[in-house]
This record gives sequence, C-alpha cells and structure tokens, in this order.
Amino acid sequence: MSRAVSPWRSAAADTFALVVYCFIVGMAIEILISGMSFSQSLSSRVVSIPVNILIAWPYGRYRDFFIATARRSPRGQFLLRNLADLLAYVSFQSPVYAAILWSVGADGQQILAAVTSNAVISMAMGVVYGYFLEYCRRLFRVVPSPQPSPTARGG
Repeated sequence: MSRAVSPWRSAAADTFALVVYCFIVGMAIEILISGMSFSQSLSSRVVSIPVNILIAWPYGRYRDFFIATARRSPRGQFLLRNLADLLAYVSFQSPVYAAILWSVGADGQQILAAVTSNAVISMAMGVVYGYFLEYCRRLFRVVPSPQPSPTARGG
C-alpha cells in the first residue's frame, strides 16, 4: 500500500527537475547548435526559470498521462515508455521554448534553429529528462507511478 504524496512535494520535485535540466541542456543547445551568444543564451535561461517554475508541475502531470497511456499496452513497455517521454516532451516544451526565445530577442532563424534542434535532440533529450524527473522524484520521496506487474501484461 502506498500513501498519498503531498501535491506540494510532487510539485517541488517536478519544478526542481525541469529548472535544472532545461537550464543546462538549453544553454548547450543555444550556444553550441543555434549560434546564440552566451549573453543571449544566459538571458533565455534566466527568463526560462520562472516559466519552468510555472509549467513544471502541469508538465509533470501531462507526461504522467502519456506514461500511463503507454503502460496500458501489453508489450514493448520499455520502448513505449521512452516514446511516451519523447512525445510528451516535444509536444509540450517546443511552443514554450519558442516563446522564451522570442521574448529575449532571438530572430526567426535562431528560433527555428533552436526549436528544430531541440525537437531533434529530444529524440534522446525527452527520454533522458523522463529518467532525470523520476530520479528527482525519488530524491524528493515522491512515489513513482506504479509499474505494471509481469502478470498484468496478459498473454
């Protein structure tokens, strides 16, 4: 039996994970791939902190929906979980990311390059973030969503 986790603890775990992960990965993409200056990227990352604070918990719930949907399948749990992480991350984060870049003065070409690169890199990044989020939830003692049992997979 698991007891209910405080929504505040869950929100804190999700917020911590998103702020840290997006700061580090976002800056690397913006400077190394998109050609933004360090100053532009730092501005983008600073703007992204309050945005990530606002969207972290809703994104965590959004992602949990994708993961729960993937778990309903009787086969391919690992592949489907990773695909669910990827789809949740790209579909939720890309519009937010474009708005942040626009707000700090990135031009259309830079925004397109950064968002497109982010989407492509999200083939791994969204999946890695999913594992990082689960790790942070364990650090905050937020019980992860129940895993399907081997007998629940059917035959």
